Amino acid sequence: MAGNAAPLPWSAAWTIARRDLSARFRGLRLLLVCLFLGVGALAAIGTLTGAIERELKDRGQHILGGDLQVEVWQRTPSPAERDAFTELGKVSGGLRLQAMATNGALASPVELKAVDSAWPLVGRLMLADGRAAGAPPAGTAWLSPDAAARLGSASGGTVTIGGKALRVGGLIADEPDRLSEGFTLGPAVIVPADFPASAGLTSPGAMYRSKTRILLPRGGDPVVAIDRLKARFPDAGFTYRQRDKAAPGAESFVTRMGEFLVLVGLAALVIAGIGIGGGVSSYLEARRTSIATLKVLGATSGDIARVYLLQIAAAALIGSLAGLAGGVLVTPLLGKALGTLLPVAPGFVIDPAALGRAALYGLLVALVFAAPPLLAARRFPAMALMRARVSPLAGGWRDAVLPVAGGVAAIAALALLTAAQVTVTAWFLAGSAALLALLGLLGWAIRRVAARLPRPRRPLLRIALANLHRPGAQTGALVTALGFGLSAFVTLAAVQTSLDANIAARVPQRAPDYFVLDVPRDRADAFRAAVAHQAPQARVRLVPSLRGAILAYGPADRMTRVADLKAVPEDAWALRGERGLTYSDSVPEGNSVTAGQWWPAGYAGPPLVSVDEKLANTLGLHIGDSLTISLLGVERTARIAALRRIDWDSMGFNYVLVFSPNAISDAPHNLAATINLPPRTDKGGLLRTLVRDFPSSSVIEVGGVLRQARDLLGQVSLAILAAASVAVLAGVAVLLGAIAAARASRLYDNVILRVLGASRGQLLALQLAEYALLSAVLALVALALGSALGWLIVVRMFSFDWLPDWPRVLAVLGGGLTLVIGFALAASLPLLRAKPAQALREL
Repeated sequence: MAGNAAPLPWSAAWTIARRDLSARFRGLRLLLVCLFLGVGALAAIGTLTGAIERELKDRGQHILGGDLQVEVWQRTPSPAERDAFTELGKVSGGLRLQAMATNGALASPVELKAVDSAWPLVGRLMLADGRAAGAPPAGTAWLSPDAAARLGSASGGTVTIGGKALRVGGLIADEPDRLSEGFTLGPAVIVPADFPASAGLTSPGAMYRSKTRILLPRGGDPVVAIDRLKARFPDAGFTYRQRDKAAPGAESFVTRMGEFLVLVGLAALVIAGIGIGGGVSSYLEARRTSIATLKVLGATSGDIARVYLLQIAAAALIGSLAGLAGGVLVTPLLGKALGTLLPVAPGFVIDPAALGRAALYGLLVALVFAAPPLLAARRFPAMALMRARVSPLAGGWRDAVLPVAGGVAAIAALALLTAAQVTVTAWFLAGSAALLALLGLLGWAIRRVAARLPRPRRPLLRIALANLHRPGAQTGALVTALGFGLSAFVTLAAVQTSLDANIAARVPQRAPDYFVLDVPRDRADAFRAAVAHQAPQARVRLVPSLRGAILAYGPADRMTRVADLKAVPEDAWALRGERGLTYSDSVPEGNSVTAGQWWPAGYAGPPLVSVDEKLANTLGLHIGDSLTISLLGVERTARIAALRRIDWDSMGFNYVLVFSPNAISDAPHNLAATINLPPRTDKGGLLRTLVRDFPSSSVIEVGGVLRQARDLLGQVSLAILAAASVAVLAGVAVLLGAIAAARASRLYDNVILRVLGASRGQLLALQLAEYALLSAVLALVALALGSALGWLIVVRMFSFDWLPDWPRVLAVLGGGLTLVIGFALAASLPLLRAKPAQALREL
């Protein structure tokens, strides 16, 4: 008996599988396409981010300009601090500040980088003429090409900064530590270390940073060096950076963006998995007679499983390998397309770990979605398979529980173990599972409701409605596949239009025209008069501007010191280094008090402070708690009197900490200003006046900053669009797979209807009615699900406003519905050409 027969050896099973498997993988092409798209997306994303992160770590010393950097605001290191730095290794110090550079009538804000004779400690500065250089000689400056272009200057010319002329000694071709400088508000100009002081740019209250790079002896550990400095100077207000985190902003951006793209890739793979399940079901349905024949000849269920498992595994392996190859090949193209969005060029690289993860994801997804139809085919007797057309096979979900549960657990474990943000990944996995369950429940509900609805009088509508709930109906699979595909369309459209609306419309309308830094306090009236002379209707806002670091916070009798924290909470960014401080008699513009009370004008009691409510919630601060800051090396403590909600979108001066004037106004400081100009104002005349009358101030045109931000966000949007397009392509493949799987079950119905006298036009109308009914329901579901997911991405992940362009979203959804119906009708055409006699003989 077959039940006692020895199992078919794997070699024999492979022989049968290979002979039955078409060289062109006919019937399994959907599985190949879905795995190619999903695995290829994950391979490209993993390789790209891995290559950049590795490059940042390998070149950390070169990027930072040393092993260790110590930064402090508004002062230079004291002699004792400088001696401590020198004890650790070779030292190079300098300043960073904003300034205005002019050349005749041309003016431009620049990032002034003052360096000493030891700079650079690592690497070389290369000039455009091929020279290798260090710090410029006295009276000389190295200009970036952008600065030279804005100022109309060339090598050998002159520029003026802070009222002092500088000769342009050369143009910068390669600045070794440029990446570690981070985001700047102007092109770089490198000057000698003593130039800022000689030009009056570092007077008390001026906004500048001191940066000291330290090159440790070979084998030196920067972590140990930082611990020594922290212990020796606990309240110095230093911010430290080490070589393995030379560009933390860039590294954090790459890590977070990479993880988001990995989640998008996983979403594409999950969507593709539905297509895999549909494709495998369709393939096994086409092999139904072959499976029955093998069983009649004595093959056991295990033998059937071996044969078709080998076929599906071979196709999955080839699809995954093709995806890996495609991902590797497309990585340099992605690096080139994203341009300046990436901190370093990844080039052509092979990351075994990333490729291994992508392949493992693909094979696990194939296992999860291919196991149910494969196991269902093996458990039925031959006669049940022979009459499956007229008596559909009952579901065998119990057999699939173990492999599906194991595959899902493996996917979840792999995703969580490799995640930088475990919580986000966990929510994504839970959301995907919930969405699958929701769509499955919706498919069941549609069948139940369709079975209980009154029967339409028109025959075609009656049959179309019956097709949604009859035995063997593919309604559940179609709802899941079409729901995922259409939801992906809606999500992509909603995210894209919301990002476009936030970037292109909201920010430019609300931003001031100019920011001005380091306006002398004793010349505030002269500043207002200068602006009013050039633009009488201009709106000027002047605020005190200081820098300080939070040292401790909490109840006065048990304050938490920042230096004692093992890790700074993610949303408590104000604890990292020095931040802007100000004081005011009244609630700042764009702020609203949410707890406590503001101090009265002329308040002279104990020092008070108002804190941003989000920071207060993160740190657990309450009204009456205390806050200690370091201001120019001096500790000052104030009591929290009020919490504020800040309108960060105003693009004006928004300070996390606002003090009562008697708390910090005695410290040396200058003013900062915003200028809002009426339309058609001559900006050139105002800029020339401010540069001439206030040479130590820095005037920053917001338009240039916004253009830079728009370009950056535009490239981020491009990355999102590129990744999401893979999900959409996977959604299209799923639609094709679902329709193809349903097409096989339509053959029997169409043949019977043809025998009963139905015309081809009537059969086509029947298909159209069925898919129109299903699509109408799913369109509403996809609009709700896709909009909810888009809202989570835009509002929760990117912290933008929810501003979708609904006409475009609906147009995209309409295009998706058109694709569905078009694919359905196209898939029906071969069925209409089928000859009833021949089809009945093959059933």
